[in-house]
Amino acid sequence: MLPRAFTEEQQMFRDAYRKFLAAEIVPHMESWRDQGRVDRSAFEAAGAQGFLMVWPDEAYGGMGDDDFRFEQVIIEETAYARCGDWYNTLHSRLVGPYLTRFGNEEQRQRFLPKAVRGECIMAIAMTEPDAGSDLAGMRTTAVEHDDHWVLNGSKTYISNGINADLVFVAAKTDPENNPHHMTIFMVERGMEGFERGRNLKKMGLKAQDTAELFFNDVKIPKANVLGEAGRGFIYLMEGLAEERLIGAVGYLAAAQLSWDLTYDYVRQRKVFGKPLAAHQNTQFKMAEMRTELDLAQSYVDQCVAAFNAGQLSAVDAAKAKLVTSELQVSAADLGVQMHGGAGYMDEYPISRQFTDARISPIYAGTSEVMKIIISRDCLSDDYVPFNTRNF
Repeated sequence: MLPRAFTEEQQMFRDAYRKFLAAEIVPHMESWRDQGRVDRSAFEAAGAQGFLMVWPDEAYGGMGDDDFRFEQVIIEETAYARCGDWYNTLHSRLVGPYLTRFGNEEQRQRFLPKAVRGECIMAIAMTEPDAGSDLAGMRTTAVEHDDHWVLNGSKTYISNGINADLVFVAAKTDPENNPHHMTIFMVERGMEGFERGRNLKKMGLKAQDTAELFFNDVKIPKANVLGEAGRGFIYLMEGLAEERLIGAVGYLAAAQLSWDLTYDYVRQRKVFGKPLAAHQNTQFKMAEMRTELDLAQSYVDQCVAAFNAGQLSAVDAAKAKLVTSELQVSAADLGVQMHGGAGYMDEYPISRQFTDARISPIYAGTSEVMKIIISRDCLSDDYVPFNTRNF
């Protein structure tokens, strides 16, 4: 495939992180899947070796390098090591930046160093039973008092929901007059009225704790309001492009692994006296998928470069999310088919690749929502024809 633009330092970081995964994470993944939750020790081990949150300034314990390619390395290697159900990047790159983008210095000093060390695990709570991609349907509310807010409501399908020590909770704060008037509250473990429901059982991603969260008259000090009250919806929208880029990098890395697992299998499996790879149908299917993966990788790498330059649009991120999430499913599905009956057996990694993949076109915005976002752009009055743009 075309060369990829990583620095020498990032290549060294990749090698070191790969060794860290092999030594500290991979040996425990099966037991963590059995218990339905990654141990907190995984976050702490990564934090101790500088592999959890790279981008925060050194004053908070990070490297101070916000080049997204470091996170790209972490996401790719985590997926390729079959540790994708350890949601380290949700903590480190999806939730963490809310503190630096919208929080104040007191909040950064209070939470970031512990988060960098893996001692404070973070989550974000937007989704509700009746509100997923449509945040305006949210029912969780908060009422302001003299020196605090009172939060009521519930959230569901919250990743890192059991492990989380700090949850960024979106709530409506003027529901009668403005459905988009939302505020983000930092809810800490142990706050009275904050309760966790069951660790939800899922089709895939077995080691990733996904929980229901309940807020019953939770008293939130005003020091735990993120940014300005009422601007939560804007904050959430600002983070969506990065969230979808994070997803795209992971989906595609998982798809690349599915292809490689299939590559190994079809070259050794014999059918009618010759390797499966020698049959034309296999060759054509593998060639088609190989081409789609490489084209997608080039696009995602371009999106990373655009993000680093502050130029990644919500539409371009939606395209990356749409294509890569669907590719993750297609690559795993092809792998299962090429494995035949073996692909249905959990002892073969491709089986888990398939069940883990199915959620990707759903969370962080469904494929249908991505198509709405893209179509609004490409069918708008402001659409610029291909032969007049980028020249």
